[in-house]
Amino acid sequence: MFKSRRGEKGDMSTAEAGIYARESEYLDRYVQFGAAGEKVIQLSFPETPEDEARAEHALLDRIEAYLEGTEDNFTDIDVGLTVPTDHRSVLEAVRKVPYGEQGSVEQVARMAAGINHEDEDSIRTVREALANNPAPLLIPDHRVRDGPSGAPTPVVQKLRIVEGL
Repeated sequence: MFKSRRGEKGDMSTAEAGIYARESEYLDRYVQFGAAGEKVIQLSFPETPEDEARAEHALLDRIEAYLEGTEDNFTDIDVGLTVPTDHRSVLEAVRKVPYGEQGSVEQVARMAAGINHEDEDSIRTVREALANNPAPLLIPDHRVRDGPSGAPTPVVQKLRIVEGL
């Protein structure tokens, strides 16, 4: 269950650029994201949100429903990635891992364009991309069982529980 903070209503098709945050009792912290037009550019799980964060947004409603057990892959949400090309390839591959399923770092490497799953440097690139994921949950690195995440470990554990992983 989320607790509202303050804010305006909106969805990704009409959203103003800005920061949106809402407290999640389940996660015991806030879910916060930055939007630039119709793109999410960052999603995090801070203990305290930014002062200017607004609480009302359709994406926060969807995340709340997801945390309450509604299946959602969030693949329709446009994430504006400003990362190196090899990291982009990895993160785009992770977005293809379905809700309730998990894979390994090696499987992600096999799925990512331009990444050699047998090369140690490529596997390191996969791990770096996961650890620096700017939008965990929307790019579900919690579904990579042996990889790092851009989200705090307690959040990753709870997201895995939500999906039965």
